[in-house]
Amino acid sequence: MEKYDIIIVGSGASGVFMSYELTKIPNKAKVLMIDKGGDLTARTCPIKSGKVQNCIRCSPCHIMNGYGGAGGLSDGKYNITNQFGGELHTYVGAETALELMEYVDQVLCTMGGEAAKLYSTKNSSLKTLALRNNMHLLDAKVRHLGTDRNVKILEKIYEYTKDRIDIEFNALVIDVDKTEEGFRIITNKQKEYECTDLILATGRSGSKWISSICDKFGIALKKNRVDIGVRIEMPGEIFKHITDDVYESKIVYKTDKYNDMVRTFCMNPYGEVVAENTNGIVTVNGHSYADPSLRTENTNFALLVSNKFTEPFKDSNEYGESIARLSNMLGGGVLLQRFGDLVKGRRSSVRRMEKCFTRPTLNATPGDLSLVIPKRQLDNIIEMIYALDKIAPGTANEDTLLYGVEVKFYNSKVCVDKNLETAVKGLYALGDGSGVTHSLSQASASGVWAARAMAEKYK
Repeated sequence: MEKYDIIIVGSGASGVFMSYELTKIPNKAKVLMIDKGGDLTARTCPIKSGKVQNCIRCSPCHIMNGYGGAGGLSDGKYNITNQFGGELHTYVGAETALELMEYVDQVLCTMGGEAAKLYSTKNSSLKTLALRNNMHLLDAKVRHLGTDRNVKILEKIYEYTKDRIDIEFNALVIDVDKTEEGFRIITNKQKEYECTDLILATGRSGSKWISSICDKFGIALKKNRVDIGVRIEMPGEIFKHITDDVYESKIVYKTDKYNDMVRTFCMNPYGEVVAENTNGIVTVNGHSYADPSLRTENTNFALLVSNKFTEPFKDSNEYGESIARLSNMLGGGVLLQRFGDLVKGRRSSVRRMEKCFTRPTLNATPGDLSLVIPKRQLDNIIEMIYALDKIAPGTANEDTLLYGVEVKFYNSKVCVDKNLETAVKGLYALGDGSGVTHSLSQASASGVWAARAMAEKYK
């Protein structure tokens, strides 16, 4: 049985930046990082490679798992802000959280991200325009790396850390036990390891696993939310005046009908819509690229409605999964509908899609989202589209495309202290899997924060 000082479970944003910082800061810790996915060379989606047209539910999903995590093959969008993307600032302090995110940005730039423009919403006229139409633009600085540049940066971080940090890919941790000196973990390869400090950094796709570990050790969990919505796709010209100015516009709207909050999320100018597999359920997301030759004619973004539940219901993720399963049942995967068909109460058919001026970037099944998404959420989404049409005329065009469903699963928030350590000494929870963060920037920052504490301990 091999012994380590630190074992990091998960090589997503928090795990990657923890390994980077532990490599940079002099310390004597022996470190192992484990991930159920593969290295960057193995992270090839069969849809992207052209081998298949629809998601075949790879296990594990190469989009969601592997070195870099779900953010590894994303469009590499790093938002520097405390206004959204998690609550790291409530643990480490607002100023420290921003400093950590700025540091993450500096690291990305030294690894090849300096060519990507840093946008800001601070002095944008869009904020005034949104307010005049009863919407709110959240403040943030954002650096968009692009999926292609993001992968190259991760390659450089991997090369920087690989001789310092042991990494085992394609290994699933199936059990964790407490020992006198720390922890013993067992993988699906029948390998056992022992460590003093165990870092849970599995991301959103590992949220159920983290919950099971917390239940086993009696660690308190706080209920979190699930966001349910659709991914919108339209000609890039419609949002060009916004994306050219601020790139990522996080716009929040409170609906008149239900007084619910709807927000835009993950905007991808001239990008493509993609399918992803979370625990066997196919949902939708979006990517965009830095290389102009890889850009499309369309812009896509999500419209999400947040759902929080009261007693006696506790499992918000199960609620989101049930809706996604229904979409998979009806469409065999992702469903697609024209906005004009949705508001007229009719399904989009292959024949109607052939007449659509907006060309979809994802091969999805034409159908009827009203048979999948609950009425309240769908009413909120429709109202939000008409609201956005006031600041970006053309958003409510008949040929605007809606892909469903997009679900953002948030782990129940793990109770941790300011060092992100649980009530079990030596057991830490970082990144999106902890429920503390919900973004690349904050997840990465949490990894840096934990690494500095570990480096001090093992200096």
